[in-house]
Amino acid sequence: LHQFGSRRSVATHAFVLTLLLSCPCPALGKKKLYIGALFPMSGGWPGGQACLPSAQMALDLVNKRTDILPDYELELIYHDSKCDPGEATKLLYDLLYTEPIKIVLMPGCSSVSTLVAEAARMWNLIVLSYGSSSPALSNRQRFPTFFRTHPSATLHNPTRVQLFQKWNWTKIATIQQTTEVFTSTLDDLEQRVKEANIEISVRQSFLTDPAVAVKNLKRQDARIIVGLFYETEARKVFCEVYKEKLYGKKYVWFLIGWYADNWFKINDTSINCTVEQMTEAVEGHVTTEIVMLNPETVRGASNLTSQEFVIQLTSKLGGRTQETGGFQEAPLAYDAVWALALALNKTVEPLKAKGRRLEDFNYNNKDITAEIYRALNTSSFEGVSGHVVFDAQGSRMAWTLIEQLQGGSYKKIGYYDMTKGNLSWYGNDKWIGPGPPADQTRVTRKFRFLSQKLFVSVSFFAGLGILLGIVCLTFNIYNSNVRYIQNSQPYLNNMTAVGCMMALAAVFPLGIDGQHVHRSQFPVVCQFRLWLLGLGFSLAYGSMFTKIWWVHTVFTKKDEKKDKRKHLEPWKLYATVGVLLAIDVLSLMIWQIVDPLHITEEKFTREVPKGDVDELIEPLLEHCSSTKMNTWLGVVYGYKGLLLLLGIFLAYETKSVSTEKINDHRAVGMAIYNVAVLCMITAPVTMILSSKQDASFAFASLAIVFSVYITLVVLFVPKMRRLITRGEWQSDQQETMKTGSSTNNNDEEKSRQLERENKELQKIIQEVRCLCGLHHSFALPLCGILNL
Repeated sequence: LHQFGSRRSVATHAFVLTLLLSCPCPALGKKKLYIGALFPMSGGWPGGQACLPSAQMALDLVNKRTDILPDYELELIYHDSKCDPGEATKLLYDLLYTEPIKIVLMPGCSSVSTLVAEAARMWNLIVLSYGSSSPALSNRQRFPTFFRTHPSATLHNPTRVQLFQKWNWTKIATIQQTTEVFTSTLDDLEQRVKEANIEISVRQSFLTDPAVAVKNLKRQDARIIVGLFYETEARKVFCEVYKEKLYGKKYVWFLIGWYADNWFKINDTSINCTVEQMTEAVEGHVTTEIVMLNPETVRGASNLTSQEFVIQLTSKLGGRTQETGGFQEAPLAYDAVWALALALNKTVEPLKAKGRRLEDFNYNNKDITAEIYRALNTSSFEGVSGHVVFDAQGSRMAWTLIEQLQGGSYKKIGYYDMTKGNLSWYGNDKWIGPGPPADQTRVTRKFRFLSQKLFVSVSFFAGLGILLGIVCLTFNIYNSNVRYIQNSQPYLNNMTAVGCMMALAAVFPLGIDGQHVHRSQFPVVCQFRLWLLGLGFSLAYGSMFTKIWWVHTVFTKKDEKKDKRKHLEPWKLYATVGVLLAIDVLSLMIWQIVDPLHITEEKFTREVPKGDVDELIEPLLEHCSSTKMNTWLGVVYGYKGLLLLLGIFLAYETKSVSTEKINDHRAVGMAIYNVAVLCMITAPVTMILSSKQDASFAFASLAIVFSVYITLVVLFVPKMRRLITRGEWQSDQQETMKTGSSTNNNDEEKSRQLERENKELQKIIQEVRCLCGLHHSFALPLCGILNL
């Protein structure tokens, strides 16, 4: 006061001092601290359009505060990075090699932040980003001085997985722009869905033109699609989505939530789709977005609520919030400036204790950088974007907001807190269809079953055939002592009748399928089919084959060899049938033990049902099969085929033989022809028609029915007719004889000799009659003797 010399001068200076303290301008003598910032005003993410005004709002408030950095003033030196790493390289060089020294760097989009954060360590600079979401930036080894108020993009992935599980999706597809932020995000998503047993069936990427990638998604039937790309590329993608009709009730798109709310309505010369078409294509998509604006009314470090901040920013932008890029991220830029200011304020006292000041910072000073790092790492305050705190990798911890585009505007449908695994669901999600679509075309398995009308019809004839077999068997047993029946080897005929009935019985399990029995019981049905057919064939055909083989052996050899085989005993015939039956039983047992039959499913081309249904029908047909089915069938068919061919040969060779020992061998030959032809046709045809259940069953079963009917009719009906018409029924006086020994071979030879002599005499008589008719002189005496 002595200096001013008077009360008036003292009062004047006091007034001036008061004016200076109350002036909104920086106080005289404040030291400036410079922040080098890169704001993308254009490019893939033009976030600087709203984030720069937001940062300037924060700087104005910080510089006015007397309790935060009272001796310092923060000043922003910024450039437009255009979200381009190449442009950012040039601008970073200008920031570092142009005065004044910058104490902190603040880049925007991830590609630029990656470049800046990796280079900043060489200049001992802290990097604080407001708009970088790349998961790669969480690498502390590569980016040791990096912090961000924008959470990592991987924070979206736990939310996405939670939604996939909520809507019961186990198959998803992805399409990404080939930049590091999206590639690393997708790698993290792939790991998380794998842990949740969810499959990424299609993974597409593109650099600038998404047309081919979108077509591939359509071609591979992608339904639940996660899109990772910047806003400008999103418009290109959905223009192609509209052209490919990859939207609607069958599809769900998951996008990043930090696009402008009207991003699909913005006029873009790089696409040739109208706003109406884009609006139609994007309807119903879901976004996951980091909570960037505190939903609660809380006054934080800046003494502003989130609602007041939005009002002030909207006013600063002239009310054009929808068209302004980065409007959603603006609270993060605002809180980034406050996080920096509070951290720098925290370092003042520790530095002062070490005899250092913030203004002493230079690019070689590690101590000041270390203090700023520690202060940022322990930051914890309420901002307009919510509670601001950084994890060990320098990334912001936050909630995730889930929104859905409904009627052209985004509606909040839930929140997800990753730290607690808590999903808060509003239940107001809306779908174009009746509900969330399926993650793939629903495929309904539909088994093809045998026509019941066909099965009943064939079963009826098979049942009649079994009754016919019973009648024939009863007739043969009852009349087994009749001489004529004895001469036909009745025991072999009995075997034929039983074998025919077993073959007919096989028709029933042949027509039984999943419509009649449970799947677990189906292999038993398969066994019945195999054994009934196998044993029925061995008994029926084996007994006929034995007859014809015996006739051929005895009556087609030379006279001196006939005598050796005249007294073939009946047990040898039965033994032959037994051998054939044993071969079948042994082979079937080995088959079932080594390679048992089981159910296999044959799949057919999927069918589209009628109507607008997101569904495909996959027809299936059940078969009885084994691992080496073709090998076993080859062995069985080969063995049976040789028997059939040999039977045909023997029947042909003995067609002119006449013997009473086996008086029905010609009928047996006809039956063998019938069985052989039908079997040789049926076996390959049924294999070809195996995929057509009705045709295969009809062909196989009718072949069995016809061959059995013909066999029974040919073998037994003539015998019945003879006994009925001639009355050769069994009499009390008739001698009982053993089967196969009713006729003496010598008598048979004499009978044949007499027949030959009789034929010769008839021939001579005929010739004499001719001569008498011509009145030859040398024949007249003979004519008189014969009275001709």
